[in-house]
Amino acid sequence: NVRSISKFGLSQVVATFDDRIDIFKARQLVMERLQTVELSEGLERPQLGPIATGLGEVFHYVVRSSDTNRTLTELRVLQDWVVKPQLRKVAGVAEVNTWGGFEKQYHVVVETDRLLKYRLTFEELVEALQANNQNVGGGQIVRGGESLLVHGVGLTTNVQEIASIVIASHDGTPVRVADVATVQEDHEIRRGAVTADGRGEAVLGLGFMLMGENSAVVTRALKAKLEEVQTSLPSDIKLEVLYDRTELVDNVIRTVEHNLLAGALLVIAILFAFLGNLRAGLIVAAAIPLSMLFAGNLMLQAGIAASLLSLGAVDFGLIVDGAVVMVENTMRRLALRQQELGRVLTKDEREDVLRSAPLEVARPVAFGVGIILIVFLPILTLEGIEGKLFKPMAFTLIFALLGSLVLALTVTPVLTTLFLPKQVKEKEPWLVRLARRCYEPALGLALRFRKLTLFVSVALFVGALFLASRMGGEFLPKLGEGAIVGTTVRLTGISVDESVAQNDMIEQRLLAEFPDEI
Repeated sequence: NVRSISKFGLSQVVATFDDRIDIFKARQLVMERLQTVELSEGLERPQLGPIATGLGEVFHYVVRSSDTNRTLTELRVLQDWVVKPQLRKVAGVAEVNTWGGFEKQYHVVVETDRLLKYRLTFEELVEALQANNQNVGGGQIVRGGESLLVHGVGLTTNVQEIASIVIASHDGTPVRVADVATVQEDHEIRRGAVTADGRGEAVLGLGFMLMGENSAVVTRALKAKLEEVQTSLPSDIKLEVLYDRTELVDNVIRTVEHNLLAGALLVIAILFAFLGNLRAGLIVAAAIPLSMLFAGNLMLQAGIAASLLSLGAVDFGLIVDGAVVMVENTMRRLALRQQELGRVLTKDEREDVLRSAPLEVARPVAFGVGIILIVFLPILTLEGIEGKLFKPMAFTLIFALLGSLVLALTVTPVLTTLFLPKQVKEKEPWLVRLARRCYEPALGLALRFRKLTLFVSVALFVGALFLASRMGGEFLPKLGEGAIVGTTVRLTGISVDESVAQNDMIEQRLLAEFPDEI
C-alpha cells in the first residue's frame, strides 16, 4: 500500500511492501518509479529514506556552546559540516539527521527601483547569479610536451563575492549585484526547533542504524566517534549525549537475566524440596542449562535473536518435566528392588535396574513433551505484527523442550547411573508428607458432602470465568525501562517562536518541580 503526508515545504510518500520482499529490491523498484517523476523547475528530485527500520533511531546528541555570542546558525554549520560527516563514517550507520538551529543561506534582497534604473530584469539577475556560481572547464593547453588544464573557478563563498558579481554593463560601467540588491547572510524558513533542559534552543543530531545491524555495537561506536570529534571542535562547543540505545539494551539484558536466574533458582529449590535428595535434584537441575544451550544453538541456526520476547517467557518448569520423571522413577525402582532383596544391590543388579527404569517411562515422557509442543504450534501460524512478536518465543520454547526431551532420554539416565547413591531409600520428603496431611482430611470431607463440593466447584469455576473476562490478560514480559516521554499538543497555527517559548517554560517548571527525577 502507498500513503502520503503533505505539509508546507514537505511531501512524504510511504510505500509498504510485503515482509518477504528484500529491502534492496524494494528500493530498486521505488527508484525506478522515481526516475519517471517530472517536477517543476527548482524542485529537488525525491529522495529515498535511509536503509533503516522504525526502531533504527539509536543515538541522540545536542550541540551546545558556552559562548553566548555563538549563534544557532554557527552551531548548525558545525553539525552539518564537521560532526555529521564524521559520524556517518561509522560502520553500521545509515544516516545522521539534524534538527533545530538555522540552516545557513545567502539572501539577495532585490530593490526593484534600482533594477528599473539600470533597465534590468529579475531574470537577468538570477541568470548572472547562477552563471557566476559554478566551475567551468576550459579545455587544455599543450606546450612543450606538457598538458595544462584550463578551468574557471566561480563558486561564491561569502557575501562580498556575491555582491561583486557583474550582471551587465550600463553606459560602459559594470552593474554589480550590490548596485541593485542587498546581499546578507540569513537562514532557510524553518518549520521546527529543538529545545533541551530548559536552557533554550539547541541543535540536535539523530543517528540511525542500518537495518540488520547490532544496535549496541553501533551505538557504542557512535559514542566513541563523538568523543573523538569533540577534540577537533572549538573549546566552547560541547557535544552532549541525550539518548543512546545501549541503556535500553542493558535494561533488557538485566530483565532477561533476572527472569532466567530467578526462574531457574525457584525450580531448583522446588525440585530439592519434592525429590528429597540432593544428588537427584542436581541431576534434574542440570537439564536447565543444557536445554538452554541446545535451544541457543538452534536459535542461532534459525536466526532468532536472544531478546526479551524470545527468552523472557521461558518456563523452566516445563523443561525439567522429563528429567524429573526419569530420575524419580529410577530412584523408586532402586528403592523397591532393595526392599525386595533386603540388602544393598550388587553392581550387576544395580545396572539392570538403571537400564530398565528409564525404558519404562521413555514413551510417556516423549508423549508428555509432544503434547506440550502441540500447544505452541498454533502460534507458528500467526502473521504480521503478532507473528513477529510471538513466533520467537514459540520457537525458543519448542527448541528448549526438544532439548529437554533429548537430554531426558540420553544424558539423564547416564547421570543417574554415575551419581545416584548406591543405597536409595523410598521415603517421602517432608513437604510431600505435610501436603498429604492436609489433603487427606480435605478429601474425606469432599467425599462426605459430594453435592456441596460439586456446587462450590461449579460456582468457583463460573466466578473465575467471569473475573477472567473482566480482568483482561497480558502475554508479554514486562520491561521497566524507567523512562517517561511527555508530548505537548498545541493549538493549530502556533508559530515556531511561540512553541519554543512554551517548551522552555514547560521544561523549566518540570525541572524545578522534579529536580531528582529528570
